[in-house]
Amino acid sequence: MRWLPNLSLTGKRVLLRVDFNVPLKENGDIADGFRIAAVLPTMWHILSAGAKLVVLSHLGDPEGKFQEKLTMRKVGERLSEYLDSRIIRALNCVGSEAEALAGEIKEGEVLLLENVRFHKEEEEDNEGFSKALARLGDLYVSDAFGVLHREHASVVGVPRFLPSAGGFLLKKEIEGLQKLLEDPKHPMVAIIGGRKIESKLPVIDRIAELADEVLLGNLLAREITSKSISLRHKGKIVFPPDGVPPGKEYDIGPKTTKLFSEKVKKARTVFWSGPLGRYEEEKYAQGSRAVAKAIGKETSYAVAGGGNLLDFLGRHGLREKFDHISTGGSSMLAFLAGEELPGLKALGYYD
Repeated sequence: MRWLPNLSLTGKRVLLRVDFNVPLKENGDIADGFRIAAVLPTMWHILSAGAKLVVLSHLGDPEGKFQEKLTMRKVGERLSEYLDSRIIRALNCVGSEAEALAGEIKEGEVLLLENVRFHKEEEEDNEGFSKALARLGDLYVSDAFGVLHREHASVVGVPRFLPSAGGFLLKKEIEGLQKLLEDPKHPMVAIIGGRKIESKLPVIDRIAELADEVLLGNLLAREITSKSISLRHKGKIVFPPDGVPPGKEYDIGPKTTKLFSEKVKKARTVFWSGPLGRYEEEKYAQGSRAVAKAIGKETSYAVAGGGNLLDFLGRHGLREKFDHISTGGSSMLAFLAGEELPGLKALGYYD
């Protein structure tokens, strides 16, 4: 697999696939620009090398149809602030207008394409759509770790038609997670929150092989109990001592908060995926906040990831507690579980 520094960029159009799927406020403004800022090192490198930058992303889940609230306009405004330069916006991500703009941009300029998921062909990995996207660049760079588990045209299709490489964020993500897998310092504690136990079982099993203890959030614990799910490494799994009533989504209880905080405080390695309560409401964010604050001087390496947890940590100014914040949710879990990510395979990572 090639990485960005291995590419000759001068004068070339670089089609950069990013994950600008940022959280939005009700009025459509960006609530948190972390995912945009995370890609800036890659963008600066491309622009400083004298290349022409064509940026491609999705936003939300428009189900293959145009939705005004999910256009890239606000993203373009924020990106312009970060780069301190004018962003040229295309009203589509394929077609004659996009191709004309991609052909006209000059070295050091940025063209932001419209939401790629406005086209149903994206999620179908349609070959013709992949070729249409590929016509907008001379080179393809992937920095969209959060979608590498998807077999979408902009993720696995375009690399079939353009010389490809991974960006700086992608490299940082892989190295950050590999460090967790290869040589964790003990005691190691993993916290698995959120919901949908089926998607989390593989990573619970894998992380339990490495960790000394795996702390489960209320909703996952209740699912495991209600569905009589059998877990490997049962001796390492810690259930919350005080749960929540069936059908409710409150916070972890005071006993769980105290227990989890004590365990985290003593850990040298911490991995956290998914918040432990309905964090969007302040009164239900207390448990997650207390556990995050418990990460202290004893911890030498801490990793957190997933969209909701990323949002929670940002709201409460707790991201600095972690050495690595992953921009991926499902892709992070799949990578840690040892699954082959289609987006990495398309770049030749497993060759």
